Amino acid sequence: MTIDRRRLLGLLGVSGAAAGEAAAQPISYFKGPVAFEHGVASGDPGLTYVIFWTRVTPKQATTGDVDVDLEVAADPDFKTLVTASRGLRARASRDWTVKHDLDGQGLKPGTEYWYRFKANGVTSPVGRTKTLVKGAAKDAVLAVVSCSLYPNGYFNAYDAIAKLPRVDAVVHLGDYIYEYGGAPQDYGMNSPVAKSRTPEPPHEIVTLDDYRRRHAQYKTDPALQAAHARAPWIVAWDDHETANDSWVGGAENHDPDKGEGDWTARKAAALKAYYEWMPIREAALPEAAWRSFQFGDVASLLMVETRLTARTPELSYDRDMPIVDGKPDVAAFVAKWKDPSRRMMGEGQEQWLAGQVGASVQAKTAWQVLGNQVVMARVASANLKATMGEAAYGDLQAKLPEYARKRVDQSVAMSAFDVPSNLDAWDGYPADRQRVYDIFTAAKARPIVLAGDSHMFWANELWNDAGQKRVAVEFGTTSVTSPGYGDYLPGVPIGEAFVQRNKEVKYAHPSAKGFVLLTLEHGKATSELMAVSTIMKPTYELAAMKRFVVTPSADGGVEALREA
Repeated sequence: MTIDRRRLLGLLGVSGAAAGEAAAQPISYFKGPVAFEHGVASGDPGLTYVIFWTRVTPKQATTGDVDVDLEVAADPDFKTLVTASRGLRARASRDWTVKHDLDGQGLKPGTEYWYRFKANGVTSPVGRTKTLVKGAAKDAVLAVVSCSLYPNGYFNAYDAIAKLPRVDAVVHLGDYIYEYGGAPQDYGMNSPVAKSRTPEPPHEIVTLDDYRRRHAQYKTDPALQAAHARAPWIVAWDDHETANDSWVGGAENHDPDKGEGDWTARKAAALKAYYEWMPIREAALPEAAWRSFQFGDVASLLMVETRLTARTPELSYDRDMPIVDGKPDVAAFVAKWKDPSRRMMGEGQEQWLAGQVGASVQAKTAWQVLGNQVVMARVASANLKATMGEAAYGDLQAKLPEYARKRVDQSVAMSAFDVPSNLDAWDGYPADRQRVYDIFTAAKARPIVLAGDSHMFWANELWNDAGQKRVAVEFGTTSVTSPGYGDYLPGVPIGEAFVQRNKEVKYAHPSAKGFVLLTLEHGKATSELMAVSTIMKPTYELAAMKRFVVTPSADGGVEALREA
C-alpha cells in the first residue's frame, strides 16, 4: 500500500487507539458476559501486515469498553503461536468494533495465518488470512464480488467463496449493504424469502445508529461470516453504502425535504459506520479509499474511489435531453455529456493512478488491475426488437405491464443513437474515462478493469475514443443477490442484444448470481464467471458459466478476449 499507515485517523475524528491499539489512558472496561456474534475478518494485506477485525457484543447494558486480545498462529489449531496482541480496545464509541493493524510482529510475506480474538473469557471463531507475496510470484487468485441485497435472497455466492480451495484475496467492489427499508414496496421486498430476511432497522437508514444496525445485520449472515473468515478482503464502497446514485454533493435517494437531513451529515455517518464495521485501513485523508496492493510481480491491484470524493452529478435523459419539435435533441445532450469538466475522479486521484500504473509497468509487473465500482465499457441501449424479431418482440410487449412496456420501447428507441444505456456508469463520463485510457496508453500498461454495480456478468474489450486501439479488458461481476434486468424479463435475450448492439461487449448475462474468479499469471489472465444455481434457498450448486482468457500485447495493451 502507498498510504502512510501511521497517520492519525482523522478522516472520521478517531484516534489510533480507536482502531485497535492498546489503550494508553485510564478507561472504564465492561467485565460482563460477551459474545462474538458478527464473526471475524481481515483485510488490506501487505507483505508483513494485515488489518484484523471483530465486533464484541456485550450481553448486558453498558457504556464501557471491552478489553480484547488477538492471537495469530501458523496453524488452525493454534499450536504454533506467531504473535499475540494484548489489551486491544473494543470501544463503545465505535459500536464495540475493534480493528488492529498488525504490522510485522512475526508476519512473513506470502504466508497463510489463522487468527482469533478473546474477550472476557470468550473466544471468537477462527479466521484465515494471507500476506502478499514479495518478488517473483507464479500467480494470484482473486474472488471479485459486488451487490448483496439482504432481503432478495441467500448469500450463496459468499458461501461458495468460503469453500474455494484457493483464494488469495476477496475483492469487494461495493454495495456491500443497501440503505432501503423493509416496507412492501421497498427494493427486494417482493422476493419470496424477504419475510425471513427483513432489513434491520426496517426503515431506510439515515443516522449513524441506522447504518451501524444494518452493517450488524449483514454480518450475522453465516455465509458472509464464512467468506470473511476465508481470506483477506480488499473493499471499496459504491453508492448504497450511503444512498443510491450518490455523488460528492448528494444522491438520488437523499431528500432533505423528507426529513433525511443534511447530505454531508448522512455521508459522514455512513462512512463512520463503514470504517467501524469493515476490515479496511483508515487514514487521515480521502485518499484512504485509493490504495494499491502488490501481488508479487504478477499483478498490481489499484483500488479507486468514484463516488464521494469528486464525482459530479449524473445526467438524466428526462432532464438533459431537450425535445424539439417532438424529437429528442441528441446533439444538445451530447454536448453536455462530453463536457470535460464532468468527473468521476478528481485530479489528485488521477495523478495518483498515473503514478501507480507507471510504477507498476516500470517494475515489469505482469498486469495492472483496476478495482473499480461501475462498468467502464461503452454500452448503448439494447435493441430487443432487432434481436428477437418483430413477432417475438410483439408477443413480449403484449405480456408486459404498461410501465415495463414503456421502458423496453424506450430502450429500443434509444438504441438508434450512440448514447449510453447507463448514465451512472463510466459511460456517463466519457471525457474522464478517456483520461484513464490515456494513463494506460502512456504507460504501455496491460490493464484489466474489474467492475461491479450492474447486477450482470460482463466480458468487455475497452477501446480508446478513436476506436483504433484496444487499451484494456473488463470483467464485470454480477450481484450476490441484487436483481438484474433478466430477473424482470426472464427468458428475454437481453445479453445477446447488448452484444449485438455494442462492439465492446463480448458477453453479458443479465440474471445469474455469483462472482468472478480471476487467476492472474505472467502470460495470461483467466476470468471464470462463477454462478450459483439459486438464491431462493441456502442449498445450491456452483458452476463456471463462462471462462475467458486474455493475454498481454507486446507493445502494451491486451489482445482480444477469447473464450476458454
